[in-house]
Amino acid sequence: MKIAILVLLIISSLGLIATVLLQSGRSAGLSGAISGAGESFFGKKKGMDELLAKFTAVLAGVFLLSSLGLAMLK
Repeated sequence: MKIAILVLLIISSLGLIATVLLQSGRSAGLSGAISGAGESFFGKKKGMDELLAKFTAVLAGVFLLSSLGLAMLK
């Protein structure tokens, strides 16, 4: 059981790192500084960024639960 949770923790941590690195930045230069506030205020996200944000949330939850589970077993 401990090994399965540890494998799940490693996979979720690598997936979390990958999804965070694949997301586009909040500000992309000077144009991002001007339009970035409006996009974050109105919640504009496009296709792949929205999908990666959902994957990040799911992987963060899996990481949290697996790390808590591993701590409970020790």
